[in-house]
Amino acid sequence: MNNLFYVVPAFGLAALLFAFWKTQWIKKQDTGTDRMREISGYVREGAMAFLNAEYRVLIWFVLGVAALLIISNMLGKSTPENFKHPLMAFSFIIGALCSVLSGYFGMKVATLANVRTTAAARTSLNKALRVAFSGGTVMGMSVVGLALLGLGTLLIIYYMLGIVGTGEVGLRNSITVVSGYSLGASSIALFARVGGGIYTKAADVGADLVGKIEAGIPEDDPRNPATIADNVGDNVGDVAGMGADLFESYVGAIVGTMVLSFGAGWVGNYEGSPELRLVLLPLMLAGVGVIASILGTFMVSTKEGGSPQTALNIGTFGAAILMLFATAGICYWMVPVEVKMHVLGYGIVKATWLKLFGATVIGLLAGIAVGVTTEYYCSKDRAPVHKIAMASQTGAATNIIAGLANGMVSTALPIIWICIAIMVSFKLAGLYGIAVAALGMLSTTGIQLAVDAYGPIADNAGGLAEMAELPPEVRERTDKLDAVGNTTAAIGKGFAIGSAALTALALFSAFQIQAKVPTIDVSNPVVMAGLFFGAMLPFLFSAMCMTAVGEAANEMIIEVRRQFKEIPGLLEGTAKADYAKCVEISTKAAIRKMIVPGLLAVSVPVIVGFWNKFALGGMLAGVTVSGVLLAIFQANAGGSWDNAKKYIEDGNFGGKKSDAHKAAVTGDTVGDPFKDTSGPSLNILIKLMSVVALVIAPLIVGAESKADPKTNALVVAAPAPAPQVAPAPAPVPGPRPMGPRMMPRQPRPMGPASGPGPIPRPAPAPAPAPVTP
Repeated sequence: MNNLFYVVPAFGLAALLFAFWKTQWIKKQDTGTDRMREISGYVREGAMAFLNAEYRVLIWFVLGVAALLIISNMLGKSTPENFKHPLMAFSFIIGALCSVLSGYFGMKVATLANVRTTAAARTSLNKALRVAFSGGTVMGMSVVGLALLGLGTLLIIYYMLGIVGTGEVGLRNSITVVSGYSLGASSIALFARVGGGIYTKAADVGADLVGKIEAGIPEDDPRNPATIADNVGDNVGDVAGMGADLFESYVGAIVGTMVLSFGAGWVGNYEGSPELRLVLLPLMLAGVGVIASILGTFMVSTKEGGSPQTALNIGTFGAAILMLFATAGICYWMVPVEVKMHVLGYGIVKATWLKLFGATVIGLLAGIAVGVTTEYYCSKDRAPVHKIAMASQTGAATNIIAGLANGMVSTALPIIWICIAIMVSFKLAGLYGIAVAALGMLSTTGIQLAVDAYGPIADNAGGLAEMAELPPEVRERTDKLDAVGNTTAAIGKGFAIGSAALTALALFSAFQIQAKVPTIDVSNPVVMAGLFFGAMLPFLFSAMCMTAVGEAANEMIIEVRRQFKEIPGLLEGTAKADYAKCVEISTKAAIRKMIVPGLLAVSVPVIVGFWNKFALGGMLAGVTVSGVLLAIFQANAGGSWDNAKKYIEDGNFGGKKSDAHKAAVTGDTVGDPFKDTSGPSLNILIKLMSVVALVIAPLIVGAESKADPKTNALVVAAPAPAPQVAPAPAPVPGPRPMGPRMMPRQPRPMGPASGPGPIPRPAPAPAPAPVTP
């Protein structure tokens, strides 16, 4: 069974080889006219310049955190019950590196695919779909391939080579050290999401407000100086950012499940370690998910006049169906007999392969339900978006009111689906079942991300068609692809939010085990304070992100207005805009303003955790609950505003340049940072804080064990256990006791004429003193 660890990197290599093959196919496709290649070159150069600038900043963050992990894990003594090792820093660096590489490879190919998609759209819709989807496939396969390659290689080094121990002890130690890999992935993901979101929305807001509303020129018009920056932003935000987001969700779900594997035992006699099998189960599910995703990509095709949405759905659901059959076989193979698992605070839970399979199915179904619900509230073909478009006829204020209301009501059903998934999966297999359900949502991440990354590639293709002044039928095909991309992006965000909720719960449970926090008692004022503080953090974080977008967009608006005013002939189309200046504004603003939100997410759990681990538990609960709700609200409100604008642009309620259209553009501008900056970044925030708590848990316990109970807040603020009363002595025969205190009846004094004297009675036993815990 141990040899299966060598199979995990092989799955990763298979995904990377498939991505490489797709890349070579994309490179062979036609790149169109010289003008198309010129514009595409601007977008590619801007995107890669931003990534290089971002990574130059992040390398110092990675090295700084790695140094702190080395020092903190070397201080104090490592024990079997509280294992810590400096190799945690190595895991962190590898996780960060794999996350960076996945974003770099995916975005590089996406910027190659956009112009080729436009060129393909000159001949047929199906060919354009194949090119755009292939570009997204490279992103998806790079993410899952590098995730499994890095994770599997670390487990081989730590466990199979015995560097941190052998046997079950070595396995437990290896999983503890590997949690640093998840921390590296989450850290890079947050900066990539926040930085990319600030970049893309600063450019988008500037381009829309000045270009569409003030100048009255179409979207993606080459006269607009912010157009290239806007197209660059689609790549750095929606390709690299979403890739990093799902990379850390994928890794976090696997690591959280592995941590929850310990403490299991067979029901009855069976050879082999159940803990080893439960550690391998999520790795095997993720590996087979790679194969299912690869097979699903071959199902995506359409005909001229057909529906790209149907084609993408066939591929996505086809991969999911294949995964269901594979999951049943893997669960039966890995867990052949019933196991019992200790659930912290709940006792023993028994599970079979069928129950584990059921938990996986529940997670997958919940993910689909969240995605379908998100599509309903965000699709331009559905009633909620039509109501927002209708409200736009009376101005921007009513448009914004309708969008906010739609975002708020859209939180209800997704939360219900998530709650059902949590309760059913817990009933089936305890906390381990919840973790497996999260993995069920993410098991086909390869094709889910391919469908998601397809969206910005199609969007860029439409922009290139507009800027290169290609025939109308080309723009019609790219618009058809782009409209589907908006829906796939909304569904992708729904999957990301749903998986974030379950993954965060799994990581939170893993933290409780590592930090030895059996329960989170909300009647404890310290826990309640942590709960309120944690619930506040997503609002503070969102405010930072939106403020950053607003300030960067202000710089962009000033620059676009300046160019329209100072460059003679620009609006007439006889002069060329200074695209590089707008790209520079977005790049500098994103790099500068992503730092504080990122440091907030990493530092706060450390500060609170070393003050009081129970307060940290409350804080994580608060962050998870308010963060998930706020993420759904912002993502769906922003998506519905965007599609309400597109619905009007299709000719409804006056069409383009009408008053309703201007109001809808304003609403879409408000929604841009909602759906592409703060909303999706919250998914990472809640998981990153849980991962940080999991990584520092051994350090917290180590500091707690050495502290003075009279001065250390970790001990003083901890809920005091109930006194243990010694067992009462055996009852002595005698008169019936009276009263609530059960004291024996005292004899009435007798006078001299009453007889020889009172009958002797045994004295009451003294009340036992409570045993000090």
